[in-house]
Amino acid sequence: MSDSPRLVCASANPDKVAEMALVLDGIVELLPRPHALADVVEDAGDLEGNARLKAVAVSAAAGAAAVSDDTGLEVDALDGEPGVRSARYAGEGASYADNVDKLLSELARVGAGTPEARTARFRTVVMVVWPDGSELSAQGSVEGWIAEQPEGTGGFGYDSVFVPTEGDGRSFAEMGDEKHAISHRGRALRSLAEALSARACESQGA
Repeated sequence: MSDSPRLVCASANPDKVAEMALVLDGIVELLPRPHALADVVEDAGDLEGNARLKAVAVSAAAGAAAVSDDTGLEVDALDGEPGVRSARYAGEGASYADNVDKLLSELARVGAGTPEARTARFRTVVMVVWPDGSELSAQGSVEGWIAEQPEGTGGFGYDSVFVPTEGDGRSFAEMGDEKHAISHRGRALRSLAEALSARACESQGA
């Protein structure tokens, strides 16, 4: 791992950290977030803004390059909600189950009863910020629909109700680690790795 970029992981969510470590294994050396750093307030109006807030704060605290991500679930029948508020959809401190319950209740309220009426997508923005203020970002997305009830025990967040169009009818939670091949976060992280490699080549060429 000595030749791999070393990045401090800005996320305070252990589930996200585990996914990032799995996808970036052998590509990037992830260092732990400073334990004394308080949670970063994510009050930007979009995913990129929230990713930047976290990466900037952690990079400043660690004195090193930091990588962050922000993810949103956009449901068409709900005009793109929960979107940037996905982690807090049912309120501050809401559990994964609370957010899923609210999502299913909202879809029932608007009468979205078929897969065609429950289309949605996951979007992830990942960003690296260096101590000098320079940054690099990448995005990933995956289309799908929201199941009528949770299925599967793997994953986290909305994985139990998100069924990817490119899959075989299973939810992300039923797919387990297989989901990383087509998931929003997997795609964003692989794009980031390519951008980091290109940046390193440019630096060496300079």
